[in-house]
Amino acid sequence: MIGKPENARYDVAVVGLGYVGIPLALGFAEAGCRVLGSDADEGRLLELQQGHSPLAHLPSSRIKACLASGHLDFNADHDRLSEAAAVIICVPTPLRRHHDPDLSHILDAGAQVAPHLRRGMLVSLESSTYPGTTREELLAVLEKGSGLRAGVDFALVFSPEREDPGNHQSVLGDMPKVIGGLTPACLERGEELYGRVIKHLVPVKDCDTAEAVKLTENIFRFINIALVNELKRIYSSMGIDIWEVIDAAKTKPFGFMPFYPGPGVGGHCIPIDPYYLTWKAKEYHYDTRFIELAGQINRSMPYYAVNHLLEALNSAGRALHGARVLVLGLAYKPGVSDDRGSPSYDIMDLLAAKGADVEYYDPHVPRIAPGRNHWSGRHSIPWSDHELKTFDAAVVCTPHRGVKYDELADHVPLIVDTCHVVPRNRTAKIVDA
Repeated sequence: MIGKPENARYDVAVVGLGYVGIPLALGFAEAGCRVLGSDADEGRLLELQQGHSPLAHLPSSRIKACLASGHLDFNADHDRLSEAAAVIICVPTPLRRHHDPDLSHILDAGAQVAPHLRRGMLVSLESSTYPGTTREELLAVLEKGSGLRAGVDFALVFSPEREDPGNHQSVLGDMPKVIGGLTPACLERGEELYGRVIKHLVPVKDCDTAEAVKLTENIFRFINIALVNELKRIYSSMGIDIWEVIDAAKTKPFGFMPFYPGPGVGGHCIPIDPYYLTWKAKEYHYDTRFIELAGQINRSMPYYAVNHLLEALNSAGRALHGARVLVLGLAYKPGVSDDRGSPSYDIMDLLAAKGADVEYYDPHVPRIAPGRNHWSGRHSIPWSDHELKTFDAAVVCTPHRGVKYDELADHVPLIVDTCHVVPRNRTAKIVDA
């Protein structure tokens, strides 16, 4: 085992304070560890220093309690990283325009950490990425910037995050944690760190294997969502209700796992991670046709929904151009405020391109954040009978709980329901898509 650095002020520093980093920092602090939180966004740090949670599903009271206990410190001073025994990197891994991986956030974080590495420190990467990233790209940045050797002078591991925002049963300490080390000694250090807060560790052969585990988990969902989206389109043409089919199929106690159709896929992981593997696979002369086909199906679903709306309006003698259309739900999943990669934006873009007057309603996204896209700054409409009556049609994209879909169906004459949540016993014409 690689020995720990002496006189470390912090047990762990978390670099990147988003949907992954904040719960992780809180988990360690609540377990009694001394935690430093760092982020490139000074506005985010100030918000956290004041005890305010930027995440709708995470109460500010938890942050305030950890700050008051003295176990948690948010600080923009990168020099403080040298005072930590371990550094965990939790930064975004987006795609570039042509679906190739963008590792800039990982490499920037590595370059930020490297000058402050000391002998015996542990560096763990949690960001989803392709096999080889930790062992090749991150290692090179850390060694170059520190003059130290990974696996000898400091420990290096990859341990993918498994956050499930909005799921109250998703608790950090109870979620099995996969971890792979550059060397057996690195793995041992990683297990010692994560074992402080997580009950069940799942050690694997190396960093590459751990990276592959994360991609496999999300590719599994990506492909199965595409499958059920395709089945929805086929069964709809046959007059068969896909929702009834799934409900009946899931009564089988073995060999079937239910997935549900929708307007596409969203979030930061499911629509992105599969393409990290498709890109890396080309290095080994493999074409990932199965994954790419699933991507084509999922990306086509917003067009499928809008075409259903267009046809339904035409049947009613109404043009989409000039129609006032309400999109319900911007978040990529129910119960969260995260709208990254949401197919709702694709639907809004398609509607606007066809001349529709587009508004949205989402109780979790009252305002579209600056810089998100060209819809930035738009506000959710107020929910009222008077407001709903001003719309010619609606498209339900995210099935948030608490939304009064019965009122929607009483006041909006045409609804395209991609989530099967609108009551069918109301006055509105309901179109499944």
